[in-house]
Amino acid sequence: MNIVAIIPARMGSTRFPGKPMAPIHGIPMIGHVYYRCKMSNLLDDVYVATCDQEIMDYVESIGGKAIMTKDTHERCTERTTEALLKIEEETGVSNDIIVMIQGDEPMVTPEMLNEAIQPMLNEDSIQVLNLMSELKSKKEHEDPNEVKVVVDLKSNALYFSREPIPSWKKSAAEVPMLKQVCVIPFRRDFLIKYDQLKPTPLEIIESVDMMRVLEHGYKVRMIMTDAKSYAVDTLEDLRYVEEQMNDDSLMLQYQSSGR
Repeated sequence: MNIVAIIPARMGSTRFPGKPMAPIHGIPMIGHVYYRCKMSNLLDDVYVATCDQEIMDYVESIGGKAIMTKDTHERCTERTTEALLKIEEETGVSNDIIVMIQGDEPMVTPEMLNEAIQPMLNEDSIQVLNLMSELKSKKEHEDPNEVKVVVDLKSNALYFSREPIPSWKKSAAEVPMLKQVCVIPFRRDFLIKYDQLKPTPLEIIESVDMMRVLEHGYKVRMIMTDAKSYAVDTLEDLRYVEEQMNDDSLMLQYQSSGR
């Protein structure tokens, strides 16, 4: 199998403009994501998909591969699809699994990537998969920047929301608080199918790409990870992640070359 990672990133984030190039320990955030993805032994290649020349220039300056995409995409999955088709046209190679990793996941690890990819190697029926992890507090559960997920008994997603689901309102002593971790492998043909599906009402309301999959009647397999990872949506998140990455063992392996 040929497996590639594509990292969609753009400077125009509404919540944190310019965040892919925001420095964490002296390295732009997109650099952390790229370097750490390159450490996975299941990936054949890693690309950044962007509509911004600044990001493209930086990735190429560290020896990485970047693909320029349109600046009109509403969804990161659509940007990933465009990049995939351009990659395949340039290389002449058809890929089997495409792992989409959000450019705001600077704490991603090769183990997380392998956790997401391995079930697809073991089970042909899985078309798209997301990692998930436990939220640690009700404050995180109520944070609209955290995408929450509820799953069925077979660990398929039932719903994604920026609201705190499931509800605490019936005085439950304990509820499962799970968040989406944006390490998302697709089978190639299903990624292209996603791009052809019409956007859906709940996808737009929740601003969550995976809702398009569910609303069109397809399954999203969820896999639990124990890895500690925090997405960066705000400047406060950036400062928190920088603190969490103090003495990070993976970062120490690439830090000198990333400055």
